[in-house]
Amino acid sequence: QVQLVESGGGLVQAGGSLRLSCAASGRTFSSYTMGWFRQAPGKEREFVARISWAGGSTVYADAVKGRFTISRDAKNTAVYLQMNSLKPEDTAVYYCAATRKPFPDVTNGPGRYEYDYWGQGTQVTVSS
Repeated sequence: QVQLVESGGGLVQAGGSLRLSCAASGRTFSSYTMGWFRQAPGKEREFVARISWAGGSTVYADAVKGRFTISRDAKNTAVYLQMNSLKPEDTAVYYCAATRKPFPDVTNGPGRYEYDYWGQGTQVTVSS
């Protein structure tokens, strides 16, 4: 069983930056495809970004494109979400997710329901 732990959330003013981290307890992410999702109060959980198992392919939601960057470290022990130019509408609980399927190209997936593991989430609040 893989347990994902997110960190790095907090309160930031609009225009500011935060860096979220996701680590797996007791193992590395090698061959896992990773993603970030978010859920605002009263809304459905939505896709934010995903990255292939080797890190060479990334996809972003239109709402965050150009502002957020997903990456994974060379040892595959952590996945990051660098969030710049934050807006109040980015306020949400952010979740890290992992699938055992090693997607070499994430252009067309994995979809939300293809992820095998989810973290507990970390709160991001952007004040105006």
